[in-house]
Amino acid sequence: MNVLYEETGSFKVGAVLAESDASLQVEAPHGKRSKIKAASVLLRFEKPPLSELMDKAEALAAGMETDFLWQCCRDAEFSFADLAREYCGHAPDALEAAAILIKLQSAPMYFYRKGKGRFRAAPGDTLKAALAGVEKKRAQEAQIRAWSDELQRGRVPDALMAILPQLLYQPDRNRVETKALELACEASGLSAASLIERAGALPSSHDYHLGAFLFEYFPRESGVFENIAVDEPPSLPLADVLAFSLDDVTTTEIDDAFSLTRLANGRYRVGIHIAAPALGFTPGSAMDKIARARLSTAYIPGQKITMLPPQVIERYTLAEGRECPAVSLYLDINPLSHLVEGQETRVERVKIAANLRHHQVEALDAAFLAGEERGELPFEAELFFLWKLALELEAARSKQPAAHQDRVDYNFYVENERVRIVERKRGAPLDKLVSELMISANNNWGRLLADRGVPAIYRAQSGGKVRMTTVPSPHQGLGVSHYIWASSPLRRYIDLLNQWQLLACLAGSAPPFGKNSADLLAAMREFELTYAAYDHFQGKMEHYWCLRWLQQEQVTLSKAQVLRDNLVKFEGIPLYVRVPSLPDLEVGSRVLLEIEGIDLIDNSVKARFKELVEN
Repeated sequence: MNVLYEETGSFKVGAVLAESDASLQVEAPHGKRSKIKAASVLLRFEKPPLSELMDKAEALAAGMETDFLWQCCRDAEFSFADLAREYCGHAPDALEAAAILIKLQSAPMYFYRKGKGRFRAAPGDTLKAALAGVEKKRAQEAQIRAWSDELQRGRVPDALMAILPQLLYQPDRNRVETKALELACEASGLSAASLIERAGALPSSHDYHLGAFLFEYFPRESGVFENIAVDEPPSLPLADVLAFSLDDVTTTEIDDAFSLTRLANGRYRVGIHIAAPALGFTPGSAMDKIARARLSTAYIPGQKITMLPPQVIERYTLAEGRECPAVSLYLDINPLSHLVEGQETRVERVKIAANLRHHQVEALDAAFLAGEERGELPFEAELFFLWKLALELEAARSKQPAAHQDRVDYNFYVENERVRIVERKRGAPLDKLVSELMISANNNWGRLLADRGVPAIYRAQSGGKVRMTTVPSPHQGLGVSHYIWASSPLRRYIDLLNQWQLLACLAGSAPPFGKNSADLLAAMREFELTYAAYDHFQGKMEHYWCLRWLQQEQVTLSKAQVLRDNLVKFEGIPLYVRVPSLPDLEVGSRVLLEIEGIDLIDNSVKARFKELVEN
């Protein structure tokens, strides 16, 4: 006696060696013996031979029409043996019964399993829907293969072009377009971006990286600045000073300017003038919602995405030749000691006499360090006085003047797809002048707000960690008791928010953000995350333009300095790369690297250690 039984979802056959009420001992065609439950047995047979039943039954089942078999069924539950008898028109033999069983088991959409050897035909509507789903899936798979083939031939199908940003930056793996792209990538061995670039659908590698940033942080920006009204500031008194700013040539959001006036008592009055866009719109306004969404100007070599719309910047930037609204901090300075002997904050209009640019006055850096005041450049005397004051302000904070004198910053200038990378030593006199006066303003205004109990967002540092907080706290790194960001309201939302609070404080009115304000805390958290993300992207794009510079200058060999392990910094540009072939060298060692390859899509460079360079 032979049996057909079910085990772990599949059908098997075996010759019965021994049998009890609950179990059987069987031997498979290949000789393996096993014990099975009697309840697992679906069919007993003598012929055909044990080794032939399954093969012949599967062949017979393959010739049966599933749809016709389904039509033979009634709505009630049935056993496979009953259906076999009805289908065959006679008592089925083992082969016929087994074939019916296999056919039923292989068509789960048509026949639902209801128990051992028992089934029920799927309802007509349900079956129709299921078959439509299968057909849809088949059509989708055919479409996926067709699109994939088209991509591999070097063309992006129209359906994929329509959602290209999503495919590149936030692919939905449930979409057929994504599946087609993934299939093409797997077949070609290329990344999605490289495959799209090869097909000519990426204008440039730069557009690919910039697109990723815009997709995440500036979605649906079309028309965002339309129909935005810019209020005129209230009537303000005109300050009796001539102010000047000092910025890089690319700066359009001029937040700060300075003035120097000799008083009748022989003292000097230094004016630190900060643009006042907070006079032009209020928290919660349409303009504020734009600024709150962006939170900061995003800087990218060769371009930037401003926090505020052009019409606001144009109205409130401290532009040359105009009388501009400003929040001014005046410091009365003893000319002999350079000590601050009085201070006052005013909201006023300030005449901007000049917008000085670094390249116009950079010769003053060397002159000031040499103690020279030549009088050859605009506002040179004022700048010299302010630099001397900056040294005294720095010393008053217990900071060592030469703490970062050997560090270098880099400015990127991109024009017509060519990049210039210019070194600028950190702590140069003109930079120190600006930074110290900004620290003074932010320190004074932070203390003023704290003394009057007006909430603000502070920058604090303790234990080496810098954080933002609504609690007035010292900034140990700067050596000041209070420190807020309020000197760049055109470029940073926190500065704008603090300026609203400061204006209310000076006017003696209720501030827009009260103590424990949920909006204040939310703005602080959102700004920290966004500002860090913008900074990360700026670093990524500076890395990209360093690679472009290597290509532009056709650099094949470059000197670099070992920082740690196999991490090196290229000389002359801020490019940091890991070099796996680098031997074990001391930190600070200079090496010569061979550039083996640059991938602008992957934003990476392969470099190989060539030799050690003598210092």
